[in-house]
Amino acid sequence: MVKDIFGTVTGKYDFLNHFLSLRRDIAWRRFTVRQMRFFETNRFLDVACGTGDLAIAAASVYSHVHVTGIDFVKEMIGQACRKVEKRQLSQNIRFIKGDALHLPFGASSFDVAGIAFGIRNIPDKMQALREMARVVAPGGQVMVLEMIPPRHTLFRGIYRIYLRKILPWLARLFSSNPSAYHYLADSIMNFPTKDIFSALMEGAGLIKVKTYVLTMGITCLFVGIKAK
Repeated sequence: MVKDIFGTVTGKYDFLNHFLSLRRDIAWRRFTVRQMRFFETNRFLDVACGTGDLAIAAASVYSHVHVTGIDFVKEMIGQACRKVEKRQLSQNIRFIKGDALHLPFGASSFDVAGIAFGIRNIPDKMQALREMARVVAPGGQVMVLEMIPPRHTLFRGIYRIYLRKILPWLARLFSSNPSAYHYLADSIMNFPTKDIFSALMEGAGLIKVKTYVLTMGITCLFVGIKAK
């Protein structure tokens, strides 16, 4: 189901992210990239990379970093490759088709593994986190940037109206598959709380989990460390 949804919205995916985030997604990715810490090997894995925005942000800030993006939707990979070629970043970034639950890499292959706005679409979040932890070197980072339900009751209500009323109306104007937007809105409102997801990361074997709440609580960056 998820693969079919994202296959149909690829052409509008960047537009969708802007609307879901109230146009704050670019700043959130930039903030995420600035928290990255690399070893001498300079290797970053972007899981569920979509159209490659996090990979591109990392390569743009850290010109010496080798970036790998992986996604299971071929249409997303195609769009990501076109964006990278346009920005002349092909030497720094490669994309492959693959499954976040079974990453095709050996243990300790990367310094940092990140996922932006993707883990809410993965049913087995624990397995995805374990796989990211597996492929990161000891002492490396696992980073999750995700939109979450705001904690403040009033703003939560306003944001719910935005996601479930205004966004679907806009989707009918711009998308051939407006039902996909209903799914994405529900996936945000049903995402675990900050504390519950932090505990999930710890359950996956990560330590020193930090959280950075962004833009009135509609997004959170989770950063965990793989124990040495």
